[in-house]
Amino acid sequence: MKIACLQVAPLSCDVQGNLARLKHSAHQAKEAGCDLLVTPEMYLTGYNIGADAVARLAQPRDGDYPQAVAAIAKDAGLAILYGYPERHGDKIYNSVQLIDQTGTMLNDYRKTHLYGQVDRDQFSAGTTRSAVITLNGWQVALAICYDIEFAELSRAYALDGAEIILTPTANMTPYVSIANRVVPTRAEENGIFVVYANYCGNEGAFAYCGASCICGPDGHDIARAGDQPSLTIGAIERADLDRVRTDISYLNDRRPDIYDRTEKT
Repeated sequence: MKIACLQVAPLSCDVQGNLARLKHSAHQAKEAGCDLLVTPEMYLTGYNIGADAVARLAQPRDGDYPQAVAAIAKDAGLAILYGYPERHGDKIYNSVQLIDQTGTMLNDYRKTHLYGQVDRDQFSAGTTRSAVITLNGWQVALAICYDIEFAELSRAYALDGAEIILTPTANMTPYVSIANRVVPTRAEENGIFVVYANYCGNEGAFAYCGASCICGPDGHDIARAGDQPSLTIGAIERADLDRVRTDISYLNDRRPDIYDRTEKT
């Protein structure tokens, strides 16, 4: 499967502008032979836009946003994972949706680990990890930004059978080490692919650090962006997954019997 990470500066509070850019990028990715396009966190509205703007722009998971993105995905003929503010009752979540190449919504995930005051002011925390779903024959789980920094979540996904973790993010300076060190580690320690799509440019006080990447199950980069706008493309191969899991089988060699803090007698 061939995957593209859309690394762009945010268009804050400009949903229509972001949809237009998404349409152009989806066709560009398709022309490059891609099967999936992954956007940054909160792509449709921008991330650091304030609680009032988030509340004004938030929509339910079956609102106008997924219909607009579904039309783009179907027209371009590729799957799209995009970030948006989701309204559910009196709560608002930092969410992503995965829509396949036919325009069918496959999965919706709410960020479970909130980072800093911006996240806490704008969102409620999700309460469950992503389901593992099938996309183009691959087992796929979803994470958002800070989520991928928790080893427990990635390990849970790997044990659930995930082969890829797709991770929209809004990572800012000085935390580029997350993209450079933590993301490859999550991939290698679980024998999975991790896709990490970030912003570049500025939004309010945040200077986003780019470094979007597609990391293989051995922790090596398949593709990596710099700090400028880009469509970063890489192909993932099942043979690499099989080879790594055969050479170093972290999942099979775990010793969960000794990890429990409960004293054994």
